[in-house]
Amino acid sequence: QVEVVESGGSSVEAGGSLRLSCEISGYDYNTHCIGWFRQVPGRVREGVAVFFRSGVVASSSTYADAVKTRFKISKDSAKDTVYLQLDSLKPEDSGMYFCAAKENTAIPSLNEYLYDFWGQGTQITVSS
Repeated sequence: QVEVVESGGSSVEAGGSLRLSCEISGYDYNTHCIGWFRQVPGRVREGVAVFFRSGVVASSSTYADAVKTRFKISKDSAKDTVYLQLDSLKPEDSGMYFCAAKENTAIPSLNEYLYDFWGQGTQITVSS
Protein backbone atom coordinates (compact mmCIF):
# COMPACT_ATOMS: atom_id res chain seq x y z
CA GLN A 1 0.00 0.00 0.00
CA VAL A 2 1.38 3.35 -1.06
CA GLU A 3 1.32 6.13 1.50
CA VAL A 4 2.18 9.75 0.77
CA VAL A 5 2.96 12.21 3.55
CA GLU A 6 3.88 15.86 3.03
CA SER A 7 5.50 18.18 5.53
CA GLY A 8 7.29 21.50 5.74
CA GLY A 9 4.51 23.98 5.14
CA SER A 10 4.61 27.21 7.11
CA SER A 11 3.94 30.93 7.07
CA VAL A 12 6.69 33.10 5.60
CA GLU A 13 7.18 36.62 4.34
CA ALA A 14 7.46 37.41 0.66
CA GLY A 15 10.96 36.74 -0.60
CA GLY A 16 11.50 33.94 1.87
CA SER A 17 12.17 30.26 1.31
CA LEU A 18 10.75 26.94 2.38
CA ARG A 19 11.49 23.30 1.74
CA LEU A 20 8.68 20.81 1.50
CA SER A 21 9.19 17.10 1.98
CA CYS A 22 7.21 14.23 0.54
CA GLU A 23 7.73 10.78 2.00
CA ILE A 24 6.28 7.96 -0.07
CA SER A 25 6.27 4.44 1.27
CA GLY A 26 5.32 1.24 -0.50
CA TYR A 27 6.16 2.79 -3.89
CA ASP A 28 8.31 1.41 -6.72
CA TYR A 29 11.05 3.98 -7.25
CA ASN A 30 12.67 2.11 -10.15
CA THR A 31 10.20 3.84 -12.41
CA HIS A 32 8.60 6.84 -10.85
CA CYS A 33 6.87 10.07 -11.46
CA ILE A 34 6.20 12.27 -8.47
CA GLY A 35 4.60 15.67 -8.61
CA TRP A 36 3.87 18.64 -6.43
CA PHE A 37 0.57 20.44 -6.83
CA ARG A 38 -1.00 23.40 -5.12
CA GLN A 39 -4.53 24.58 -4.55
CA VAL A 40 -6.12 27.78 -3.41
CA PRO A 41 -9.75 27.72 -2.20
CA GLY A 42 -12.09 28.35 -5.10
CA ARG A 43 -9.50 27.49 -7.73
CA VAL A 44 -8.50 24.29 -9.47
CA ARG A 45 -5.47 22.41 -8.29
CA GLU A 46 -2.44 23.19 -10.44
CA GLY A 47 0.73 21.27 -11.11
CA VAL A 48 3.90 22.90 -9.87
CA ALA A 49 6.78 20.49 -10.43
CA VAL A 50 7.39 16.90 -11.44
CA PHE A 51 10.34 14.59 -10.79
CA PHE A 52 10.59 11.45 -12.88
CA ARG A 53 12.85 8.56 -13.71
CA SER A 54 12.59 5.31 -15.63
CA GLY A 55 14.97 2.48 -14.80
CA VAL A 56 18.61 3.39 -15.48
CA VAL A 57 17.75 6.58 -17.32
CA ALA A 58 18.87 9.63 -15.38
CA SER A 59 16.18 11.39 -13.45
CA SER A 60 14.72 14.64 -14.71
CA SER A 61 12.23 17.27 -13.72
CA THR A 62 9.77 19.72 -15.20
CA TYR A 63 8.07 22.82 -13.81
CA ALA A 64 5.13 25.11 -14.30
CA ASP A 65 6.16 28.38 -15.93
CA ALA A 66 5.14 30.40 -12.88
CA VAL A 67 7.70 28.69 -10.65
CA LYS A 68 10.48 27.31 -12.85
CA THR A 69 13.04 29.95 -11.90
CA ARG A 70 12.21 29.83 -8.18
CA PHE A 71 11.32 26.24 -7.23
CA LYS A 72 13.43 23.11 -7.42
CA ILE A 73 12.27 19.52 -7.04
CA SER A 74 14.70 16.82 -6.04
CA LYS A 75 14.90 13.35 -4.55
CA ASP A 76 17.14 12.03 -1.83
CA SER A 77 18.77 8.94 -3.32
CA ALA A 78 19.10 7.35 0.11
CA LYS A 79 15.55 8.01 1.23
CA ASP A 80 12.08 7.60 -0.18
CA THR A 81 11.66 11.33 0.00
CA VAL A 82 11.11 14.00 -2.62
CA TYR A 83 11.72 17.64 -1.81
CA LEU A 84 10.42 20.90 -3.20
CA GLN A 85 12.65 23.88 -2.52
CA LEU A 86 10.71 27.11 -2.80
CA ASP A 87 12.71 30.34 -3.05
CA SER A 88 11.73 33.97 -3.64
CA LEU A 89 8.24 33.20 -2.46
CA LYS A 90 5.38 35.47 -3.46
CA PRO A 91 1.95 35.92 -1.88
CA GLU A 92 0.43 34.18 -4.90
CA ASP A 93 2.39 31.06 -3.98
CA SER A 94 0.17 30.64 -0.93
CA GLY A 95 -2.01 27.56 -0.88
CA MET A 96 -2.23 23.93 0.09
CA TYR A 97 0.60 21.96 -1.45
CA PHE A 98 0.06 18.31 -2.31
CA CYS A 99 2.46 15.58 -3.28
CA ALA A 100 1.29 12.84 -5.62
CA ALA A 101 2.73 9.81 -7.36
CA LYS A 102 1.93 7.99 -10.57
CA GLU A 103 2.06 4.21 -10.67
CA ASN A 104 4.36 2.28 -13.02
CA THR A 105 5.21 5.15 -15.30
CA ALA A 106 7.80 7.85 -15.61
CA ILE A 107 5.91 9.98 -18.10
CA PRO A 108 5.92 13.47 -16.60
CA SER A 109 2.74 15.47 -16.38
CA LEU A 110 1.35 18.39 -14.46
CA ASN A 111 -2.15 17.01 -14.92
CA GLU A 112 -3.48 16.02 -11.51
CA TYR A 113 -5.91 13.48 -12.97
CA LEU A 114 -3.04 11.24 -14.07
CA TYR A 115 -1.78 10.67 -10.52
CA ASP A 116 -2.72 7.66 -8.46
CA PHE A 117 -1.58 8.37 -4.91
CA TRP A 118 -2.00 11.59 -2.95
CA GLY A 119 -1.04 13.02 0.40
CA GLN A 120 -3.18 15.19 2.65
CA GLY A 121 -1.32 18.39 1.84
CA THR A 122 0.72 20.97 3.70
CA GLN A 123 -0.21 24.66 3.91
CA ILE A 124 1.99 27.55 2.78
CA THR A 125 1.07 31.14 3.53
CA VAL A 126 3.19 33.94 2.10
CA SER A 127 2.57 37.39 3.50
CA SER A 128 3.40 40.60 1.68
